[in-house]
Amino acid sequence: MKNLRTYLPPILWGVLAIAVLILWFRPNPNTSVAGPSEPYPWEVAEQAGLPEAVSGQTIRALPLPDTLYFAGERVPLEDPDVRERLDRELHVNTFFHSNTIFLIKRANRWLPQIAPILAQNGVPDDFKYLAVIESDLQNKVSPAKAVGFWQIVKATAKERGLVVTREVDERYHPLKSTEAACQYLLQAHNRFGSWTNAAASYNIGQYGLDKRLDEQQVDSYYDLLLNEETKRYMLRLLAIKLIMENPETYGFFIEPEQLYYPEETITMDISEDVKDLVGWAQARGVTYKTLKRHNPWLRQKDVKARRDGKPWVIALPAYAHEPIVATDSLSSD
Repeated sequence: MKNLRTYLPPILWGVLAIAVLILWFRPNPNTSVAGPSEPYPWEVAEQAGLPEAVSGQTIRALPLPDTLYFAGERVPLEDPDVRERLDRELHVNTFFHSNTIFLIKRANRWLPQIAPILAQNGVPDDFKYLAVIESDLQNKVSPAKAVGFWQIVKATAKERGLVVTREVDERYHPLKSTEAACQYLLQAHNRFGSWTNAAASYNIGQYGLDKRLDEQQVDSYYDLLLNEETKRYMLRLLAIKLIMENPETYGFFIEPEQLYYPEETITMDISEDVKDLVGWAQARGVTYKTLKRHNPWLRQKDVKARRDGKPWVIALPAYAHEPIVATDSLSSD
């Protein structure tokens, strides 16, 4: 009898091979790929207590508050335009999940440090959310060269007492730049008599807002016809305020250990020119990277002494130490 392969066409051999593979890799009907006790995603959401609007496989519209205030001033939610603009920003920022999660994490580190500075300067606490929408609480640089948490341009920084040189740019200092922002906001409030208008002017400028209020013969930001960016500005600020004050209402469940916290630091002074900040940091037991993490306002690998005779105050991690050598050979004579 001739070999069976002689009589079977190649295609039949292919069919037989596939059948064998299917039988070989067939899953056990008594087992589950996910495991017998593993719940479905929507069951996890329900067990976690997620609100109906953001749980399960169905995404529902978020409710708007009946009343809302910013810096003690009532938001006119009875105005359909204002209400719909808030509705948009609330949904955009709620469902922009990854970005908003990191805003909440960073806010836990920075807002408790920013809030006391606002209070000391007589600026309402709600303005801490302005830093959030300006920069996501990061030292960003805008296309217009506005810098830092508060997005301050160079000319304004110098007007408000911040040092901006080749080696140092205090716009990158989150707390010193907060002081400068307070000066601006107080001036804007004195000009407009409204914290809402003061906040809006932070985006469009005091002159720009004043001009539009005069042209359109109104007194309130909410009554102005504005460009898209400024039209959304205050409503995004309000949406972030709502989400950060009530994160679980909008589906953000972040465990305390997952938040970012202020890091324990000590301070050391620099009163002389330092030609090599890499070596200066290493002599104190830290890396240059760590030095820059805590002092992003140092812009070069060297720094000159302040002209006013005051020292530069440098933040370092708690484990840093004074140089072991008696004389700091890294400073110029």
